Amino acid sequence: MENKNDKKSMFNLIKTLTIIGIISGLALSFVFQWTQPHIAEHERQALEKSIYTVLSDAEEYQEVEKNGLIFYEGFDQHGSQVGVAYKSTGNGFQGEIVIMVGTDPRQEKILGISILQHQETPGLGARITEEQFKNNFSDKPFGDYEVVTGSTEEPYEVEAISGATISVENVVQIVEQAVEIIRKEYGSGV
Repeated sequence: MENKNDKKSMFNLIKTLTIIGIISGLALSFVFQWTQPHIAEHERQALEKSIYTVLSDAEEYQEVEKNGLIFYEGFDQHGSQVGVAYKSTGNGFQGEIVIMVGTDPRQEKILGISILQHQETPGLGARITEEQFKNNFSDKPFGDYEVVTGSTEEPYEVEAISGATISVENVVQIVEQAVEIIRKEYGSGV
């Protein structure tokens, strides 16, 4: 049989836990609201940096929506278009990979890529962020790419990263997907 002290003790425990839960919830809500603008600004800066990385000749860019897709058209100091960038997403080995792909649709070539986000294994798949790997896509013609071990001989070859074949193959698919979307929306000879 429970006595009055046990009931009172249980009530006080529930009351204390409820107050702690409310205070914690309010604190988390405040921190979330406070950090949200900072996170959004950081993401905007990272996006802008990636656009200028993949469209290195661009002095400015313009965000353009076509058929519900967002593209970034880069322009030189004279206002001439130097390329089109597109943010493409796909699956990696550990999770989602987000890549900014810069292209010149007129010349049908990839200008470069920038990895915006990934969850690949450090030391293996995470090496997709290294310049040596990203250079596999610099100044390359549109087409179907093949992952090869060793050095690349042909323009449609991408050098594999030892121990990270799946990550490399997924990056190739994401880049090819972006190129197809740009090709469909911009065609050649923009």
